This record gives sequence, structure tokens and C-alpha cells, in this order.
Amino acid sequence: MSEFRFQDLGIWQKAVEIGDRLLDEADGLETRRLYRFTEQLRSAGLSVSNNIAEGSGSQSDKEFASFLNIAKRPAFENANKLIVFGRRKLIPKETVESILADLAEECRMIMGFIKTLRRGRSMLRAPCSMRKACDESVH
Repeated sequence: MSEFRFQDLGIWQKAVEIGDRLLDEADGLETRRLYRFTEQLRSAGLSVSNNIAEGSGSQSDKEFASFLNIAKRPAFENANKLIVFGRRKLIPKETVESILADLAEECRMIMGFIKTLRRGRSMLRAPCSMRKACDESVH
């Protein structure tokens, strides 16, 4: 078992993977001296995993579900930024499409996890194998 329970959640792991890709794109924008875009992408890129991690420290499933709902919002913000940056040819079309697909999958995973929490199947105290199975069943 990991040090922090969020580390065992597939939704957090996926968010970190996407965040890494967004940070890589931000690094590319920075080399072109597009600092404002860089900071926006970095901030929103980390926000999904940050909210999942923060919510995993909740005392109730209802509170955790609320954090997950908040975590979903920056995924939409990231999608918008990618679309706009792609239209401006700041990020290659193939990269935009690939990350958009991952963001859509992440949103589906988050919604599935929220539904599980609302059905009263507490994942906060479940063994990590159960939490991973819940995350993966959303695919």
C-alpha cells in the first residue's frame, strides 16, 4: 500500500500522466517565450490531480465526491486551452487530439468514481485492489 491513499487511485494516476504531458507542452511554449500560456497550462495541468489528492483526505465519501466534481472542471479547462492553442498552431494537432482523448477518458473515470461513492460503496477505506478495480471498471 502506498504512503497516501490517492496514490493507489487509477483516476489520480491518469491525472498525473495527463499533467505530465501538459507540463511537457508548457515547457515547449516556454522556449517560445509564451510565458503566460505556459503558466496557465501548468496550473490547470496540475489542478486535476491536486483536487483528487486533496479530496482523498476527506472524512466522508460525500465530501470526496465533491472534490472529484471540482477536479473534473480543470479537465474541461485543459481541453479548452488545448483546442485554442491547437487552433493557433502552438501545439501540434496530433498532440491536441491525443491529450483530448485522455482528458475525456479521465472525465469518464471521475464520473464513474463519483457514482460509486454516491452508491455508498466507500472507496476511502477499501483495500487498494478494490479501489483500482473500481477506477478501471469505468472504461
